[in-house]
Amino acid sequence: MRTSASTRRKLISAAAVSAALFTAATTSVAVAQDSSGQEAAAPVPAAQTEAAPGTTAERLIVGYKSGASEAKSNKAAEADAAAKGKEAGEDLDFQRRLGSGAALVDLGENLTKRDVADVVAEYQADPQVAYVVPDRLNKPLATPNDTEYGKQWDLSEATAGMNVPGAWDVTTGSGVTVAVIDTGYVTHSDLGANIVAGYDFISDAKVGNDGNGRDSNPADPGDWTAANECASGDEASTSSWHGTHVAGTIAAVTNNGKGVAGIAHGAKVSPLRVLGKCGGFDSDIIDAITWASGGTVSGVPANTNVAKVINMSLGGGGACSTATQSAINAAVNRGTTVVVAAGNSNANAANFSPASCNNVISVAAADRQGNRSYYSNFGSVVDIAAPGGETNSVTSNGILSTLNSGAQGPSSESYEYYQGTSMAAPHIAGLAALMKSANASLTPAQIESAIKSNARTLPGTCSGGCGAGLADAAKTVQAVNGSSGGSTGGTTFTSTSAVAIPDNSSAIESSIAVSGRSGNAPSALQVGVDITHTYRGDLVIDLVAPDGSTYRLKSSSSDSADNVNTTYTVNASSETANGTWKLRVQDTAAQDTGRLNSWNLTF
Repeated sequence: MRTSASTRRKLISAAAVSAALFTAATTSVAVAQDSSGQEAAAPVPAAQTEAAPGTTAERLIVGYKSGASEAKSNKAAEADAAAKGKEAGEDLDFQRRLGSGAALVDLGENLTKRDVADVVAEYQADPQVAYVVPDRLNKPLATPNDTEYGKQWDLSEATAGMNVPGAWDVTTGSGVTVAVIDTGYVTHSDLGANIVAGYDFISDAKVGNDGNGRDSNPADPGDWTAANECASGDEASTSSWHGTHVAGTIAAVTNNGKGVAGIAHGAKVSPLRVLGKCGGFDSDIIDAITWASGGTVSGVPANTNVAKVINMSLGGGGACSTATQSAINAAVNRGTTVVVAAGNSNANAANFSPASCNNVISVAAADRQGNRSYYSNFGSVVDIAAPGGETNSVTSNGILSTLNSGAQGPSSESYEYYQGTSMAAPHIAGLAALMKSANASLTPAQIESAIKSNARTLPGTCSGGCGAGLADAAKTVQAVNGSSGGSTGGTTFTSTSAVAIPDNSSAIESSIAVSGRSGNAPSALQVGVDITHTYRGDLVIDLVAPDGSTYRLKSSSSDSADNVNTTYTVNASSETANGTWKLRVQDTAAQDTGRLNSWNLTF
C-alpha cells in the first residue's frame, strides 16, 4: 500500500529560501545556502528543479493545455503522472487539482536534482503540457522586534508618513474585505471585531503545525522552529504571528480607546493561512489566491467573504512562475487587486516571486527618513514605496502593530515593532481598500494607476528604483472620490474596432489618437487589452508610441489558456502623450486564431 505523500515527504528547508526573506531586527540580511552538493540538473535549469535555492523540489505543478484530457480529468492526470514516472524511473503521485486547474504531482522522497530534472524533462517533452514548475516554498518577509497611535509615524508623520488621516475624512474602508494570505490569525481584542471567516489552506500537516491539513479554521498555532528543524545549521526561532501583525496594519479597530489604528479600519480582514513551520508552498498559495477572489477550489466550500483586495507579504526566490501568474491573472480578472511585498534581500525584485509577477502592485519599503530601507528589494518591477521601517538602530522606527507574546503557542496579546516589505505591503493594501470603498467601480488597474499618479517623490534616496515614489493616501483617496486635489490617472482613450488576428501570420495593428494631453505620457501608462484567442501563448503584443518606439507587452509562451483580458503598465515617460498610438498583435504559431476586440490607454 502506498504511503501518503504527507507521511513520506521531508519538510523543505525554509532556510534555503532565497535571500533571507525575513529581515531580523538587529542583524543584516543574509543568504542561507544548502551545502549538500547535490547534482546539477542539466539540461533542465536548476530553478526548475528546486523548491528554494539549493533545495530539491518534492512536488511539481503541471499545467495542461485546454484540450488535453488531463486538464479536466483527475484520473487522466493521475495516469499521466504514473506513466511519466515510469519513464523517468520514479514513483510519481497525482495529489490534487489546484484552483487554477493545474495538477499537483508529488515526486516521492530522496530524489536528487538530476532525478527531478528527468521528470521535468518528461513533462516538457509532452506537447499537451503547457508548463511544469516546482512547487516552490515561500515564507514571511519580516521578523518581530519590540500601543498607541502617537507611535505610528508611518501613518501621519510629515517626513515619510503616508498621510493616512486625511483619507479618513472621505472613507475608512467600509464594505471592503481584504484577504491576508499569510500565517493566519491569533486572537487580538484590537483586531477581532474586523476579522471575518477565512480558511486554512495548508495541506501539509507538518507545515500546518495544527495537527491536520486544510480546514475552515485559519487560527495561527505558531510557527516556531527548533534548531535544525528546517535545515541543518538553522537556529531555533520563536513564533512570528506575522499574519496578525499584517492584518493589524490594514484594519486594527480604531477609536476604541486602546492600541493602534488600522489604515482601513472600517474594512474587514479574511485571514487565509498558507504559511506555517518553515514556510509554505506555491500550490497552497495559488489555491488561496483563487478562493479569496471568488474562484472555485476543489474540496473547499464557496467563499462567502470574497475579497476585493489581497495582501501577500510573502515570497521566495526565482521569477514569477506561470502557475502563480495564472492564478493572479484570474483574480485580477475577477476584480480583485493583488498587493505583494517586494522582498527583503536588498536585491532586484525581478528575481523574486510574487514580487515579479504581472498584474500586482509590488511594494518596496521606506524608512522613517524616506529612504529605501536597507533591506528592501528594488528595481523596475517595483510599483510604489510605503513605510516599512528600520529597527536595526532604533526600535521605534519600525512599524507598530498587533501581535502575541507567545514564544511558541499563543499567549497574551501584545503590540510589537516589525520591519520589512511585509510591513510596507499592507499599507498599500489598506489604501486600496480605502479607494475601493470610496469608489466601488474602480478596477485593479485603476487602483494601481491612481496610487502611482498621486505618489509623492520619496523624501530620501532609492538606489535601484522604488517605483512611482512614496504613496500618499489622502491625495489618492480624494482623487478617486472626486474631491479636490490629486489625479485619478484615469483619462482613458479607447478603440472598439474589432480586428481579426490571422493564424501564424503577419502582425495586425489598431490605432488610438490621443489629444488634449500636455507633456509626456506617464511612467505608469495603463494599456488595457481585450483579445479573444484559443491559445494565447501564440501571441506577441507590442505598444507602438507616436514616434514609432515599441514596448513589448507580451511575448509568446507555452501558456495554453484562452484569451488576453488584462491591463499592462508601461513606463512611457519619454514619449509625447499626444499623437497616434498603436497596438500591434501577431500570432506566431499555427492552429489557433483570434480577434482583438478592443484596447485602451489610461493616462
